[in-house]
Amino acid sequence: MQWLEVLILALIQGLTEFLPVSSSAHLLLVPVFTQWPDQGLAFDIAVHFGSLVAVIAYFRKDIARLIVAWSASIFQGKKSGEARLAWAVLWATVPVGLAGLLAKSYIEDHMRSGVYMGYSLIIFGLLLGWADWRYSRRLKHSNASNESLCNSEYNLTVKQITGIALAQALALIPGTSRSGITMTAGLLLGLTREASARFSFLLSIPVIALAALLQTTELIGEPQSIRLDQLLVATALSAISAYACIHWFLLLIKKLGMQPFVIYRVLLGAYLIYLFS
Repeated sequence: MQWLEVLILALIQGLTEFLPVSSSAHLLLVPVFTQWPDQGLAFDIAVHFGSLVAVIAYFRKDIARLIVAWSASIFQGKKSGEARLAWAVLWATVPVGLAGLLAKSYIEDHMRSGVYMGYSLIIFGLLLGWADWRYSRRLKHSNASNESLCNSEYNLTVKQITGIALAQALALIPGTSRSGITMTAGLLLGLTREASARFSFLLSIPVIALAALLQTTELIGEPQSIRLDQLLVATALSAISAYACIHWFLLLIKKLGMQPFVIYRVLLGAYLIYLFS
């Protein structure tokens, strides 16, 4: 790989992994405008590991509290909002893990087309827009402080956890966006924008870790030449850009909501359909 490829692909991964816009759809466009070959499995692992480092670093204090509370719930029987959230992250990972094992081969063989991604971008983008519109209406008719308190990620109900967990399994459909569909489900199930986003980001930790582990086992079975310097730079750039993306996204949705991302998804989806039809 050339260094320009490393820099651009790492930036695309870092900037789109946590936004509700589908990182896979953006990576699909790279070979359309360039003659670059496939970056290889090792590079994929590196940039995804960078994203994982970013989300763990950003939520490091929250994660530490969740681990302590989760341990206390097991060994001391203590119940708390932190323990509930930790269990929610674990349980909500199960459906997507099972769906990945059962449907991975079919999805890769039949659903990774530009047209399919385009329709997914539009359909699930409009669903996100509707969910955000409903949230805006709900917010107008409620007390802002009570809204934030009663609908945070620390007060998730079984219904909310189950709904978001099942929605996350839909993220295996190319173009859906894992963060986008989990935020959509969170909004539809009564969470605030910020709570939906934070829970989505926390959910990404086991999902990205499991995916990276699976890719690593595949890499061991298919040895390939690796440039360690490029992988290290790609990991670092992906981590830095993803960290910044999380920070600014959480600030942006407080002021603008999800609608800018909905518009972007619809336009990108329409372009993919036009391009690959």
